[in-house]
Amino acid sequence: MKKLYLNTGGINTIFNDLKDSLNGSLTLENNQYNLSVKSKNANGVISGITLSKQISYIQFDIVFNDDIELSMESFANSPILFTYCFEGNLSHSFGINGERKKIKPNQTGIIRNTSNVNSILYFEGFKHVKFSMIYNNTFSSEMSENSGLFLDLKKVFNSNSGNYIYTGQQNSKIAEKIKEFDTVPQKGIVKNLLKNRILEDILEIELDQHTYGYAKSIKPIITLANKQIDELKRISSLNVLEMFSGVAFPRLLKEKYHLSFNKSYNQKLVS
Repeated sequence: MKKLYLNTGGINTIFNDLKDSLNGSLTLENNQYNLSVKSKNANGVISGITLSKQISYIQFDIVFNDDIELSMESFANSPILFTYCFEGNLSHSFGINGERKKIKPNQTGIIRNTSNVNSILYFEGFKHVKFSMIYNNTFSSEMSENSGLFLDLKKVFNSNSGNYIYTGQQNSKIAEKIKEFDTVPQKGIVKNLLKNRILEDILEIELDQHTYGYAKSIKPIITLANKQIDELKRISSLNVLEMFSGVAFPRLLKEKYHLSFNKSYNQKLVS
């Protein structure tokens, strides 16, 4: 059993800790992290991206060469980890003596730990595991552009003990959204805006599943989000000169394509 320790303060720290622990090669381009590992510890790739102050995304596609115990720090504003398993298995416990819960292929695990014991992920050696994790930062949620959504996530995925975990069957709509996220063809700022909107869609679906009566209020938001995604896809065909000849890019998005990405979640609910 190999023990690894992870500081969950931010995605940059996470990737540097993983690089050092697994003896991998880390590259960073346009906020996209890519950790390639081919060592005595593991073989595979861990990738990730930060899309906003509230949302990052990490994907593991790897084979560990030993059983792994990955201990993650906890603190008062620990993130909510939305975990989606596609191949292999992983398990989780709160502290070394806590109950282990397994997350199997096509299952979801939602984890939040604000207690004084670490969260621990377990991986079996010599078995391929592939899973994705949406890292929702709960710090200063009220200051974000989509503050209503993130404040609701913070309230719902919480427990008095500080140890929150849910495991269950993966929502088919979320599985489709993750495939869409992985295959966004656009580039640059348009690509990142699309990816951010897709992940917010996923979080809204999760909130819908775990909140009684939330579906009715979220329906107009999902509709608006889908329209924004369609409009963003159209932007990729814009003439470059048109985008920069006398009209600021954000203004062009707003005036020509009627997009407003800084409109808060609460405003959408009442519009």
